[in-house]
Amino acid sequence: MMSKRVLVILGHPSTDSFCGALTEAYVEAAKSAGHDVRLLRLDALSFDPVLHEGYKQIQPLEPDLLKAQADITWAEHLAFVYPIWWGGIPALMKGFFDRTFLPGFAFKYREGKAFPDKLLKGRTAHLLVTMDTPPWYYKWVYRMPGLHQMRKTTLAFCGIKPLKTLTFGPLLGSRSNHRDAWLKQARALASH
Repeated sequence: MMSKRVLVILGHPSTDSFCGALTEAYVEAAKSAGHDVRLLRLDALSFDPVLHEGYKQIQPLEPDLLKAQADITWAEHLAFVYPIWWGGIPALMKGFFDRTFLPGFAFKYREGKAFPDKLLKGRTAHLLVTMDTPPWYYKWVYRMPGLHQMRKTTLAFCGIKPLKTLTFGPLLGSRSNHRDAWLKQARALASH
């Protein structure tokens, strides 16, 4: 197995969460497998999550977002760890994408072309997602909007290829043996 440059992004606004534990397990296992790993905790970044003028006016990036873009550029593989809230990704994570996955960095429109160039292609991703809804219900009844948003309309749109998604739930009322098994799954995924 070849060593990869791996960026793990924790999208939960609290590290004292099961997402935090999954992140820790993934990072440790990836390092043990010989990968070069960096961790990006969105809760620790200082930035305005609101893209105030859309793309009409350039909103200068804060130093933490400039560093985040550098880390994304550096990475060959990204792992996103986040909860599903109201069917989708948390506001902090959405604000992070709004502010960092900008035209000229993540994608670029060209005149006469309906779809943009994918400026982050060549990278792969894992998604580790927690939820209080039973995952089967989220899949078959809700149709997984928070997973489609990440895999298709965010990552694939920019050229990042999602390889594997693990869903963990329902977290609410879960027992320690379930959570231990989920952490083991995260470690196994990171070991590849």
